[in-house]
Amino acid sequence: MKAVVLSSGGVDSTTCISVAIDKWGRENVSTVSVYYGQKHDKELRCAKRIAAYYDVPHYELDLAAVLQYSNCSLLQSSTDEIVHKSYAQQVEENGEGMVSTYVPFRNGLMLSAVASLAMSIYKNEDVAIYLGAHADDAAGNAYADCSEAFIAAMTKAISLGTYDKVHVEAPFASMNKAQLVGVGLTLHTPYELTWSCYEGGDEPCGTCGTCIDRAAAFAANGVADPALVKK
Repeated sequence: MKAVVLSSGGVDSTTCISVAIDKWGRENVSTVSVYYGQKHDKELRCAKRIAAYYDVPHYELDLAAVLQYSNCSLLQSSTDEIVHKSYAQQVEENGEGMVSTYVPFRNGLMLSAVASLAMSIYKNEDVAIYLGAHADDAAGNAYADCSEAFIAAMTKAISLGTYDKVHVEAPFASMNKAQLVGVGLTLHTPYELTWSCYEGGDEPCGTCGTCIDRAAAFAANGVADPALVKK
């Protein structure tokens, strides 16, 4: 079995890399990151460093043209500012449903593109695409393309479309982020190399939804967030 891990350079996907390598061996794992028009490239640079750390092949795909018409706050062309509140607070204030940082069908686009890549680089091999989605992402239907129902549907479609050669692995779909970090800590995941903040500054802002959730997940494991530890 070969594995291609969708790598954003963040906590969730980097934990997926450590899981895939632990299960299949470094020699059977590749990583891929996606440029989709996001406001900064820091996460892409982190993804490359993480691939180098694990000494695995790394690929980068460009889906920016597909999303050029979106006004999602994460995109360079957006007229909206990134909301600096936790996801739970956003759902409490606005009700369940899509949050402002939801990129239209991003996981569907990325999984489809990576399925094509997987068939190209691992011709005639069985390939698992690893996706780092977890239950906190899907809570309150904030990110519909992180739900277990969505992942199951995409898994079936990709399997059908690749002659049953490629399937999706989402090992954390039923876990919360704290549980995910717990798994990563046991595998010595290099969290010090990761970046999660929606802003692209020198230091994490600490107040966007992903910064808040990340810090809480490390705190729940009794560990300081490596991104906030002064070097």
